[in-house]
Amino acid sequence: MRISFIGAGRVAHHLVHALKQHHQIIQIYSQGFVHAQKLATEVKAEAVHTFAELSAEIDVLIIAVSDSAISDVIQHVHTYLPNTLIVHTSGSTDIEKLTKVHARAGVFYPLQTFSLEREIDWYSTPLFIEATHLTDLNTLLQLANELSQRVYQYNSAQRLSLHLAAVFACNFSNYCYDMAKQIVDAKQVDFSLLYPLIIETAQKALQAEPRNMQTGPAMRGDQNIIAMHAQMLKQDQRPDLEAVYHLLSEQILKRHQS
Repeated sequence: MRISFIGAGRVAHHLVHALKQHHQIIQIYSQGFVHAQKLATEVKAEAVHTFAELSAEIDVLIIAVSDSAISDVIQHVHTYLPNTLIVHTSGSTDIEKLTKVHARAGVFYPLQTFSLEREIDWYSTPLFIEATHLTDLNTLLQLANELSQRVYQYNSAQRLSLHLAAVFACNFSNYCYDMAKQIVDAKQVDFSLLYPLIIETAQKALQAEPRNMQTGPAMRGDQNIIAMHAQMLKQDQRPDLEAVYHLLSEQILKRHQS
């Protein structure tokens, strides 16, 4: 297939390199032209300065931009590619953001966290597709099956629930790692000492109900330890961490008292 991209960020970077294995990447547009140019050079595609330069001789246009920019992008792109299959890669954006403007619309959402520094295991990454037309759904199904063994046809409401859950499972948990590192860094303690604990916690969450795997002073209702930890954070003048500690401890306690 002939595929073009709007966006040259982390999601676009990984998708472009994954899809080039089976298909031809034609053009890449980004507000920051230098980013489009760099990514296009890597896959022997053309970087374009404007939407008007986008070629209609493609099978799919993939919009891989921030959620807030999708509505504006489809308004402009539809003018130049009124008959092209156009999809976005967002988990939290309803397909209607596209269908209100463009008839041949779809979604190609990878449930994964993307960093330029790390490669993606596409084979095990869940991919969620949706389309307004059966032929276009089959096109997206082909693309998805070439990348992953876990492909699902989910609607926008289902994807949104996954995206919200992912914020808790990925973004919030990573911030907890960040807070943990701040605490040990302040006492010149090696953060890597926590690596086995982090790995074991993640593995337990994969093998059993997370609720049943909960441990720690809040789960036990150990108010003495909770008070001691809170006092340590207060003495270190970290009201931000103290607030999060109290909130999470209270919620864990409520969860396990019930």
